[in-house]
Amino acid sequence: MRINTFAAVAACTVLATSAQAQSAREVRGASPYADIQNEPAPRLILDPPLPDQLARGIFQIQYRVENVHIVPVFGAGALNVSPRIGHLHITVDDLPWHWADASDNNTIDVVGLPPGPHKVLIELVSADHQVFTGQTVTFTVPDRAK
Repeated sequence: MRINTFAAVAACTVLATSAQAQSAREVRGASPYADIQNEPAPRLILDPPLPDQLARGIFQIQYRVENVHIVPVFGAGALNVSPRIGHLHITVDDLPWHWADASDNNTIDVVGLPPGPHKVLIELVSADHQVFTGQTVTFTVPDRAK
C-alpha cells in the first residue's frame, strides 16, 4: 500500500514539474535588462468591438500587442530602447486628427457615436510616431430609437 501511494505521489510530482517546464522567458518574453538583437516585427491584435456596448453608441475594443511595450515615452531618443517601445494612434471616421494612447490599459473606448456606419483606424506606432502596423475596424451603431 505504501509503495503504491509513494508511486502515485512521485508520478504526480513528475507531471506537475513537466507542466511547469516553460521558462519565464518563454511566457513573458525577453528580460527588460538585456538588449534584444533582431527584434521580431511588432504586432497588433484586436478583438471585435463589444456588441452590447455598440447598442449604446459606445465603441469598446480590446487589444494586445506583441514585440513592443506600450509606454508614455516619446521622441527620437526613445528609438534606441530595447525592448522596443511605442503607443497607439486612434482615428475615427477618417477625421483629420487622431489621438495617442500610451496607457496600455488594453481597451479603447469611443463614446457618443451616432447610429450608422463607422470605422476606427488603430495604429501601433514607434516613440516618434512612425507606424509599425495598423488595422481598420468597421462597424455599425444600431439606431436606438427602433
